[in-house]
Amino acid sequence: MTSMSRRARLLAALRANLACRGRLGLGRVVGTPAELERLAAALLPRPPRESLESIRRRMGQCERCPLAADRRHIVFGQGPEPAAIMLIGEAPGAEEDRQGLPFVGPAGKLLNRMLAAVGLRREEVYITNIVKCRPPGNRDPRPEEAAACRPFLEAQIRAVAPRVICTLGRPAAQALLGTKAPISTLRGRWHRVLGVPLLPTFHPAFLLRSPERKREAYQDLKAVARALEGKERLD
Repeated sequence: MTSMSRRARLLAALRANLACRGRLGLGRVVGTPAELERLAAALLPRPPRESLESIRRRMGQCERCPLAADRRHIVFGQGPEPAAIMLIGEAPGAEEDRQGLPFVGPAGKLLNRMLAAVGLRREEVYITNIVKCRPPGNRDPRPEEAAACRPFLEAQIRAVAPRVICTLGRPAAQALLGTKAPISTLRGRWHRVLGVPLLPTFHPAFLLRSPERKREAYQDLKAVARALEGKERLD
């Protein structure tokens, strides 16, 4: 059983216990969903932390899903270890596949400008995707493809030890949070994954097509910057 499924079972048990105590008129601890998530993270055993270099070696020339057949490069990730912020997108595009680096095409250039607008530098953040190989035609990653990369992504999160995660786009947010909710309802609200505060926002590629939504993405990144300064509520 994975750490995420153990956490889900533990959270369900905690909620059921609190509900039962309430029905019986017993005293109960009142807590927000985020506080329950932190409690679950504290109670679960933590896997040993592995370096990014070790994770990449373990991945090897990965052929764990069909995306390996058409890729040029595995796009593992880029940035410091540890890093205060971790950005997670959905998948490499054509330029990323050519260079083997994340967010180096037009969407990456916009992302760099967005980070600079809130006082952050690309060199300060760790950037990766939920899948490490380009899907044909830049389609969304399929659930089984994301699942094949999930153990490596979780290991990356533990290695980077970010204070805040920001997901870029609907597929990344849905995959990490285990939901089918639209990005319009997920963005602007704090969530948690592996005990780390997570804020979804729009993907820069979407913003290139829909520039009228840039203001909302800017607000999200400002919230991320405020969180690093301890000026943002994370639940």
